[in-house]
Amino acid sequence: MSRRFAQLAFSPAVRRHQHEHGSDRAYGRMLEGPAAADPIGPAEAEFIAERDSFYLATVGENGWPYIQHRGGPAGFLKVLGEHTLGFADLRGNRQYITRGNLDHDDRVSLFLMDYAHRTRLKILGRARAVEDDPGLLAALTAEGSPGRPERALIVDVEGFDWNCPQHIPQLFPRDAVEQALGTLRTRVEELERENARLRAAG
Repeated sequence: MSRRFAQLAFSPAVRRHQHEHGSDRAYGRMLEGPAAADPIGPAEAEFIAERDSFYLATVGENGWPYIQHRGGPAGFLKVLGEHTLGFADLRGNRQYITRGNLDHDDRVSLFLMDYAHRTRLKILGRARAVEDDPGLLAALTAEGSPGRPERALIVDVEGFDWNCPQHIPQLFPRDAVEQALGTLRTRVEELERENARLRAAG
């Protein structure tokens, strides 16, 4: 866990529970040091570029959290700098809950999953919608995006945390499974032909 992520996530109430359950010593040192935003490193950039979906959490004016799924071609969430992410926000059901929440509170949490490798990356940041920049929107729109881009969303990353694989189920994308099954079918057919040839020759 990064120092900045801990500074943002470990509120006094969280620290109280850590103390009660004996984990405060392990995490306490992470609160030390300057409150500087975490830079996105090569490992984070590579992981982000491979994702074809993530979850985005915001908070509404009424205090209720809201989580929305975002999906697209792998790499549609783009690293724009060592502290900046961006993506083209596609038109959906036109409820605009996330968009409205950002007018109230720009704090967001992104949750990126890789079920095949049982890996997850959590990101805390501040997001802003850019409504009137066609050039930026075009640059962020990934080829093969499944919808109409309405605006650009830019996330200024504050902190991130890599989680351990405990309790993450190992799941595989359908296309990867189909590819593996296709390879197996081809091999089975080759073995069946070879078996038939050997029987005929015997």
